[in-house]
Amino acid sequence: MKVSHIEKIADAVLYEGYILYPYRPSSVKNQQRWNFGALYPESYSLAQRGTESWTMQTECLVQQTPLTTLEVRVRFLHLLAREIGVPIADSGVRIVDTDSSMSRSDFHSVPSLEVNGRLFQTWQEAVERHVSLPAISFDQPADATRATFSFPASESIEPLTAADSGEIIGALLRRQQAIEGTIEVNVSKLELGNACKVTVKILNRTPFGDAADKSRDEALMRSFVSTHTILSVYDGKFVSLLDPPEEFAQAAGDCNNIGTYPVLAGEEGSRDCMLSSPIILYDYPQIAPESPGSLFDGTEIDEILTLRIMTLTEEEKREMRGADDRARQILERTESLAVEQFMKMHGAMKGVNRKS
Repeated sequence: MKVSHIEKIADAVLYEGYILYPYRPSSVKNQQRWNFGALYPESYSLAQRGTESWTMQTECLVQQTPLTTLEVRVRFLHLLAREIGVPIADSGVRIVDTDSSMSRSDFHSVPSLEVNGRLFQTWQEAVERHVSLPAISFDQPADATRATFSFPASESIEPLTAADSGEIIGALLRRQQAIEGTIEVNVSKLELGNACKVTVKILNRTPFGDAADKSRDEALMRSFVSTHTILSVYDGKFVSLLDPPEEFAQAAGDCNNIGTYPVLAGEEGSRDCMLSSPIILYDYPQIAPESPGSLFDGTEIDEILTLRIMTLTEEEKREMRGADDRARQILERTESLAVEQFMKMHGAMKGVNRKS
């Protein structure tokens, strides 16, 4: 199992749609983000009559041996609200002083602020979260394995100071809400010799009062975003759900996957890893070797996006830099591309394996 290869695919899923071309917060395309794999608090989902999910379920098949074990990893983004603050006149916040403390009440929020020639804007950032379960042995009783997890709320203030005087002229005010959830794993025997069905459920158990009166943005701050599952099996083999052997066709068709699509991952032909993603993929998805880095937009072609970024005005590039570090890195990488790297994206002939 090549973990690095699988992680690249999983990271592409994790950040799909994080920010879309033209990579500016003011763009209409970036006004409603987080459209893949969002699991909202249960109370919000119920208030929305199920139009927004609070659970995700993966079901897949494994050919087992007496020594088969399963590892389950759940990955998602935990949102972080970033506001731009400027000092309130009577707050006393003026000069950098490492011995003094600041609070959010010392600032009032503004949509954007220019500091030392750089533009800072209100935006939603994200923190990667990983939850791994202990290895599950298939010779254990059929009772479900259940694990709970939680991540606490947090707040931080990052002062923005004038380069010449050291005066605090603004601050990045970051706030993250607490979240909590449950992962349930069940292994059930099938009447197919050495086969069994694995079911993984992810549930958002975050408390969220008065959910019917809350906005989508408020609910998202307590949600799991871009949620996906990586399943790894040792001394056993997963069965492709897209192209199962005839003997497993019925069982594969009976697998009930909710909000996610499990496919074989890793090197072509390997059957020890499955990626269950909210984005529809084929077995053994790959990142094109010609791609110089993530552009967060799988519906586009790297070359087209790169050319579009190159045509942005200086003002548009300035706003892109101010979105966050990931957007800035896209711009810097694009502007530093060598001609040879760009030409690699122009086109490549690849063989296609077809079944007779």
